Amino acid sequence: MAKHQIAAAMGPASNVVADMERPTSLGWIYNGQRGSGNAPKKTMADALFLNLWFPRFAEEDMMPRTLSVLRQFPFSAQHPGISYLGVHPVSWSEPTVLERRFHPGLDIDEAAAIAAEFIHDDYAYLFETHWDLWLPSGEDESALAPVQVKVIAHGTEFEERIYQQAGHVQVDFGVDTPFLYEEQELTSTIENRFRANVQRLIAFTAAVENNCSISGRVLWSESDENLARKLIARLQRVH
Repeated sequence: MAKHQIAAAMGPASNVVADMERPTSLGWIYNGQRGSGNAPKKTMADALFLNLWFPRFAEEDMMPRTLSVLRQFPFSAQHPGISYLGVHPVSWSEPTVLERRFHPGLDIDEAAAIAAEFIHDDYAYLFETHWDLWLPSGEDESALAPVQVKVIAHGTEFEERIYQQAGHVQVDFGVDTPFLYEEQELTSTIENRFRANVQRLIAFTAAVENNCSISGRVLWSESDENLARKLIARLQRVH
């Protein structure tokens, strides 16, 4: 599948802008042609990811770097903390050496301390958590609900150095539906909810760039259609 990149990776973090300017509001993104019509298009949802690289990711760096990303994350008020931790040796096809579920969610420092007991450069570490997004709940309604997010740290020797493509740390946001609302008319109420979700995504990626000393980042979706274009086209269908 084509990975449509929103920001170029592996360069200086200050130069990672590709298809959209560094956003502070939604008057940004893309200078393409305007769409027309208000009816939403029925499309397939795509998975949305943020890949992050650091100048160094040796064994002693892995948990501190991952923690720095988790500290920027806006955890769900309804389901805060880490709900699951999995430690994967060598490749995704191998059995896990640790799986723990936490209810209520575990503090991120405690979760990282558990993972650090198994630190190896050929391991991957999967942290599951949640944030609160507005989700469609009816024809003209939405509700604030916890949505699962996965934060994955890849050791540099894990899965044949998959970090080169997937990042030292990868954030898996799940499907892009909350950021597009493609199955609903964008009334003023729905537009405000949609914008709030996108602003939350923007704020998190900006916080990571500003506070985590990254060397590169890529925000991308598993689609042949550019995410920035989809966002601006969606906004142009507002009543």
